[in-house]
Amino acid sequence: MSWLQVHLLTGRAQAGEIEAALEGLGALAVSLEDAGDEPVLEPDPGSAPLWSHTKVTGLFPGEMDEVALHDQVLHGIPPGLLHGLAIERLQDQAWERAWLDAFHPMRFGERLWVCPTGQRPEQADAVVVDLDPGLAFGTGTHPTTALCLRWLDRHPPRGLRVLDYGCGSGILSIAALRLGAAEVTALDHDPQALEASASNAHKNGVEQRLCLLPVGTSAPGQYDLVLANILAGTLVELAPRITQKVAPGGHLILSGILHEQAEQVMAAYRDHFRLAPPKLQEGWVLLEGRRLAAANAPAAAPPG
Repeated sequence: MSWLQVHLLTGRAQAGEIEAALEGLGALAVSLEDAGDEPVLEPDPGSAPLWSHTKVTGLFPGEMDEVALHDQVLHGIPPGLLHGLAIERLQDQAWERAWLDAFHPMRFGERLWVCPTGQRPEQADAVVVDLDPGLAFGTGTHPTTALCLRWLDRHPPRGLRVLDYGCGSGILSIAALRLGAAEVTALDHDPQALEASASNAHKNGVEQRLCLLPVGTSAPGQYDLVLANILAGTLVELAPRITQKVAPGGHLILSGILHEQAEQVMAAYRDHFRLAPPKLQEGWVLLEGRRLAAANAPAAAPPG
């Protein structure tokens, strides 16, 4: 099985915009790497610093037509950002090996670690999520995921019911369970993501407290904490449905949002939540809100 990779060269400030555009075109994964010779020495734990010259790579299904994909990129990304555009075919095994070779234990906050199988941090009180790179999005390397993981480390959901909307690899669900959540319901539209989440939950010994459902299936009741690390446009579109799933007084964590998109997303939720100032990392933001009293709750939304 093969894959198609789209490569673009950009600067630090534009990397997030290109990343979001490639995801909008259907990229299964997007990675960023140094396009020059600019090592990043001793970054803060869990940080994902970018380089002045950054190579952005999007991974697409191999059955796509290369010419058609090239045209989609030309029409889907602003002309001013189309530098060094190249498309290549990549064999599946080579892609997985490249990720595995680059993946290493990462700390998020004070105690939470994401580690490849068989690797462990020396920290005595570490809370570890065992996770290897795969096709489902979410290993902690992306700022949107890192922001969510650090929030969970600072606010362990002990004894809480949690909903993970758009679970990807299951990394946030598993982290919440490892940090003491009573139970987690995880939703995703991609069957491959649900399969990856199930496998990763089993590897971490938390599968008994994790309920996996396809998007569109009714997630039962309301939740003390709802996590949604998906694209900004989807967060706005799903605002009534996501809002309805947060119990009065419960917390909502939204990520996958570029800094310039934050106000649009906040506007979709502020009638029902007390929102904290956005938390920023590398041009991406995390939004945190607490659900207002039941008197201010919206009408029921469709299931899911």
